Amino acid sequence: MPETTTVAPTPKAKSKSVAVGMPAFEMPKFEVPNFEVPKFEVPAAFREFAEKGVAQARENYERVKSAAEKATDVLEGTYTTASKGCASYGLKLIEVTRTNSDATFDLLSELMTAKSYSEVVELSSAYLRKQFDALIAQTKELSEYAQKVATETAEPIKVSISKFGKAT
Repeated sequence: MPETTTVAPTPKAKSKSVAVGMPAFEMPKFEVPNFEVPKFEVPAAFREFAEKGVAQARENYERVKSAAEKATDVLEGTYTTASKGCASYGLKLIEVTRTNSDATFDLLSELMTAKSYSEVVELSSAYLRKQFDALIAQTKELSEYAQKVATETAEPIKVSISKFGKAT
């Protein structure tokens, strides 16, 4: 008769973290004692001090909030003025460029009808003198216009700073 062997089943672990043969760890159970929070009276002086502090904090918050809103309004106005000024300066620059281009095309038309080299030199010299004078006038006009735009842009900031200086 053949011999048979049987293998006894191994006991299964109750938890994955518990090693085989080790007892499972359980948290001890504590009872929370029942106790009452003692009631105490806040002294009137302390309560008054705290109320004044809260009122002062609210007042300071409102002042800071108001100042921030005013600063935002000033910056929005400044940005609007600056963008309008830059756009108008750009248009002024286009106008100057158009004037100079027209003068150059006029010169080219005159040069095409010139009958001699001396006439070409004379027309070119007259054009250069005229354009040099125009360049000086245009540069002056553009710089004055840029100064005007900068002044108009800075004015709201200047006014708000002077108001702030008087308020403090």
